[in-house]
Amino acid sequence: AVGAAAVAAAAASEEKKKAAKSRFMFNIADGGFTELHSLWQNEERAATVTKKTNEIWHRRHDYWLLAGIIQHGYARWQDIQNDVKFAILNEPFKGEMNRGNFLEIKNKFLARRFKLLEQALVIEEQLRRAAYLNMSEDPSHPSMALNTRFSEVECLAESHQHLSKESMSGNKPANAVLHKVLKQLEELLSDMKADVTRLPATIARIPPVAVRLQMSERNILSRLASRGPETQTQTQQQ
Repeated sequence: AVGAAAVAAAAASEEKKKAAKSRFMFNIADGGFTELHSLWQNEERAATVTKKTNEIWHRRHDYWLLAGIIQHGYARWQDIQNDVKFAILNEPFKGEMNRGNFLEIKNKFLARRFKLLEQALVIEEQLRRAAYLNMSEDPSHPSMALNTRFSEVECLAESHQHLSKESMSGNKPANAVLHKVLKQLEELLSDMKADVTRLPATIARIPPVAVRLQMSERNILSRLASRGPETQTQTQQQ
């Protein structure tokens, strides 16, 4: 009996090790400046509920998309899709295979998705460098004001979303509160509109990606196309 218990304990320990080893870890710390993490949350929820972790595009697919670009080169979508190591990237598109423009749908999605990932990675690097140089945010910057007001709009809308149902059911106090909330939302949106008008001039002063990374375009493409030993190890581990 003691021997059987020991074997069972050893098996359970081995299972825990396997689970810990297979746990997927991947993140891009973009500071909430892109929609990436909101997308990840929604996609992860959908994949978990439906148990279609390969068929619904989410964080894991983004990891393998970046790994494919590192191995095959920038925008080499067809080469990536044809590589068996990156077969997971074809899973979300199996339902579209009968459409005449199947390849075009896939390639356009991959290009759009990579653009978002690229933007998030650039921001992550900028935030890392800002932290290294001990730089602080400028609260008067138009983008910061816009981000703050967007958070206020989101919080206000979420905290009072129940009022519409209560108002429709004839609740007069709820109707009065809903009216005030809508007025607040209108004022916030008006302020956001003013912030947006100031953004083009601000964005125009932002240097290109190559300048911000302090790398030439040739070097950036070379880094994306080359496959270093660290990347090979990471891909094998995943």
